[in-house]
Amino acid sequence: MESTLKVSLLTHTPDPEKVIAAAAKLCYSSSGIPELMANQTPDKVQSFLNRLSNYGHLSPVEHVSFTFGIEGVSRSLTHQLVRHRLASYSQKSQRYVTEGQFDYIVPPEIAAIPAAKARYLTAMANDQAAYDELTDTLKAAHLKTFLAEGLSEDEAARKAEKKAIEDARYVLPNGCETKIVMTMNARELLHFFNHRCCNRAQWEIRECATQMLLLVKEVAPTLFKNAGPSCLNGPCPEGNMYCGDIQGVRAHFAALHKANP
Repeated sequence: MESTLKVSLLTHTPDPEKVIAAAAKLCYSSSGIPELMANQTPDKVQSFLNRLSNYGHLSPVEHVSFTFGIEGVSRSLTHQLVRHRLASYSQKSQRYVTEGQFDYIVPPEIAAIPAAKARYLTAMANDQAAYDELTDTLKAAHLKTFLAEGLSEDEAARKAEKKAIEDARYVLPNGCETKIVMTMNARELLHFFNHRCCNRAQWEIRECATQMLLLVKEVAPTLFKNAGPSCLNGPCPEGNMYCGDIQGVRAHFAALHKANP
């Protein structure tokens, strides 16, 4: 079955912008922490965060974090996602969860061409059939072994299935749908948006990053008001790999930020 990307913000540091402002002011104040927190009015927080951004003083931004639930994405996407090492991940396991009638992602470029989509859907069906057949074959062999070792029917069946699917999963495609929970601090998120909102990023992770950006803007609008690809706030860092449309990218994100203040 085809699947659709869905990102949700599960939780975040309470009053994230207030926490950042207080942490940053602590570096320059003799006041106690409770007093600093109490004195952070919304106007003061907004003004100070704007100055903090201009100074390039980003270590206080690491004090707040955001946790996302990401569903309807491919294993191809999560292979890229986990390269961002300053984060925590928990992903659906193909060793412990049977992929009976797995969902999958259809790339837009494939979906746009009927013949390509038909071939892709056939490949997904063939992968499912191969996975099911391998699972059944391996499970039967393992079940026989475990019963011979004296295990009960229930325990032997449970262990046989687990052992079967951890090998059968090797035929599953990169397009297989998966789910993942991810936590990042705000500084790493800004870095993530720099790279993954870029036109050079793969389409699926770019869409995921954009959805994440809109979600965090709802709770920390000042902090993320200029977030997005690196070229929004300076020259493109991609060199010869430049996408060729810096003005289009800037216009797109200007409109996005305006629509989601």
